[in-house]
Amino acid sequence: MLLLLCLGLPLLAQMPRGFYPWWDSPVAKDLNLSEDQNRQIRDIVKEYRTKMIDQRAAVEKAEVELQDIFNEDSFDQRRGNEAIERLISARGDITRSFSQMSLRLRAILTNDQYHELMRRRPNMQPGNLMRELQKRNQNGPRQNGQGGGRQPMPQRPPQQ
Repeated sequence: MLLLLCLGLPLLAQMPRGFYPWWDSPVAKDLNLSEDQNRQIRDIVKEYRTKMIDQRAAVEKAEVELQDIFNEDSFDQRRGNEAIERLISARGDITRSFSQMSLRLRAILTNDQYHELMRRRPNMQPGNLMRELQKRNQNGPRQNGQGGGRQPMPQRPPQQ
C-alpha cells in the first residue's frame, strides 16, 4: 500500500508539494533495480496514470459540490446526503486504485529493496503518507502555483 500511495499520488493532475515519483529519483537508483524491474514499474505507472487523474478529478468535483451545498442559503438535506455519497464513492475509488497499484509495485521489489526504500523515505509509510497528503491538500498554494488549498467547510456557530 505504501508504494501505491507513493507512486499514485504524483501521477495525479496536481502533485502535492514535496512529493516526487520515487522510481525516478536517486532513491530508486540506489535500490539496484534490475532493468526488468524498471520496465515493470514504468508499465504499471503508465497503466494507472490516466485512471487516477480522472479519479482525482472526480474527488475534487464531489468535494466542490458538497461545499456548494453547504454554502447555499436554502439548505437541502437530501441533496447534501447525495453529495456526501458521491464523495465517499469517489474517495473509495481512488483509494482502491492507489492500493492496487501500490500492491503491484511492492510485488516488484525484493524484500531488501522494499526495506531500504522505507528506511530512506519513512514518510512513505501508508498511514503517514495519507495524513501528510491530507494536510498538504488542505493548506496553502500548490507547488505548481495553480490555485490554493481547499476552502474549509463552513462550521456551525457555537451554541450559546
